[in-house]
Amino acid sequence: MPSEPLILGFDTSAAHCAAALLHGDEILVSRLEEMKRGQAERLMVLLEEVLAEGGATWAELDAIGVGVGPGNFTGIRIAVSAARGLALGLGIPAVGVTGFEARTAANALPAVPAPREHVYAALPGEAPRLMPAQEADDAARGAGLTFSPEASPAGIAVAVARHAATRFATETSSPAPLYLRSADAAPMRDAPPALLDE
Repeated sequence: MPSEPLILGFDTSAAHCAAALLHGDEILVSRLEEMKRGQAERLMVLLEEVLAEGGATWAELDAIGVGVGPGNFTGIRIAVSAARGLALGLGIPAVGVTGFEARTAANALPAVPAPREHVYAALPGEAPRLMPAQEADDAARGAGLTFSPEASPAGIAVAVARHAATRFATETSSPAPLYLRSADAAPMRDAPPALLDE
């Protein structure tokens, strides 16, 4: 009988750095650190700490789960690139888990807070999109669902790891960011100045 899989899950899609280590259904370690900046510097150190606290090594991992958004562009890229690199280096699958999957709860509309009183949400029967929070709240009420979007729920890394545990054996593609809006920064509209040869 095969042993229970060891899964490392993490997420930096909002103002946090979260990681969890699961052995089968058992949560060995779960950490959530609120931070507006610094996820790139903190993530790998946090993952090392989580593994050490759980008494595990990189070589013992069966799979990696990573939050792919929607959320903060930079945070999503940090986590997804780390997951892809680790998976390649360790020779194990990495599974992308959306913020909606990680926030799924009974009788609730999964939603991720966004700037300017908007949320990312998937209304029943619709594709996920960015919308005003009030629109999502009204739709949730109309469908008999609760609506309480949270950027950094306490169990987000555990949820990411649990979803990865159910899919890693059949995962065939690398995790990819889930962006539901355009970037705030945009390319210059003016043509760049001409360079002169001397």
